[in-house]
Amino acid sequence: MPSFDNSFVVNHTCLRIKDPKVSIPFYVDNFGFKVVATFPFPEKKFTLYMLGYEHDQETSHKNWSAREGILELCHNHGVEDDDSYTLNNGNGAEHRGFGHICISVDNINVVEERLLASNAKFQKKLSDGRQKDIAFVLDPNGYWIELIQHGKGKVDILTDQATYLFNHTMIRVKDPVKSLEFYKNVLGMKVFRKHDHENAKFSLYFIGYDHDSNFKEDSVDRDTSSLKQGIIELTHNWGTESDPEFKGYHNGNSTEGGAKQGFGHTCISCKDPAKFCKEVEEEFPDSTDWSVKWNQGGMKNIAFIRDPDGYSIEIISHELFKDGN
Repeated sequence: MPSFDNSFVVNHTCLRIKDPKVSIPFYVDNFGFKVVATFPFPEKKFTLYMLGYEHDQETSHKNWSAREGILELCHNHGVEDDDSYTLNNGNGAEHRGFGHICISVDNINVVEERLLASNAKFQKKLSDGRQKDIAFVLDPNGYWIELIQHGKGKVDILTDQATYLFNHTMIRVKDPVKSLEFYKNVLGMKVFRKHDHENAKFSLYFIGYDHDSNFKEDSVDRDTSSLKQGIIELTHNWGTESDPEFKGYHNGNSTEGGAKQGFGHTCISCKDPAKFCKEVEEEFPDSTDWSVKWNQGGMKNIAFIRDPDGYSIEIISHELFKDGN
């Protein structure tokens, strides 16, 4: 297997947006994100906005690419003026795949009240459905944002954005055996917890990095999990792995068959990605799907690998664009 040191983190999730003048204030005002870096690429006609939380000095002194819990918003120049431009949130009847991002908060009831007061649109309020402890709000592009409560420092009738966390990103997978094999053996992640929903016939796998040599898989309870960042949630709808009629999930990037783009990728970061990519190529020469091998694309010092469902995972270093604005 490739070697995994304690520098490995799930760094960011990329979502395409229509108008940064709308999306950025939404995330900053409602959820306390800060714009920690901005990277314009005028020759390529797009700009990347890196949003994250800076709850302590240690985090604020780290380069954006060395952190967990970064949300990358990708704006293709000019689409804000195109009335016909729309994005795929991954949850429609067609071209399903990416499901949502999740923000963990101290007091979910107060957060919901504030969002309602700001006229935010909800896919699911706390009072809707059977699960009364989660909600789904829609961002300006129609992406689903799950709200969960970690309860740390909770005060009645108040909420403190300084406690908010970018907890996880959910993607649907066809075959959890193949997906877990990839994320564990190729990328070095571990299963924090698994939850089966027998009535609805689906399972959730929460995975990410834990560098404790004594870590036991599926040992993290929900309360502890809610206090983490950089988690990936794999959702498996039972039976897809053996259904010959199932065509697979949309990876967020393909436009085949009239599909629209939306979700872009997740990203892992480590201190020596060149070494890591070389080890992956040597260990899995015939079974890995690289869309961009290390340092061989139009943008240098990055790589992109695809998981079994075709979702892209970017691989970067802790020093990427360190001097960027």
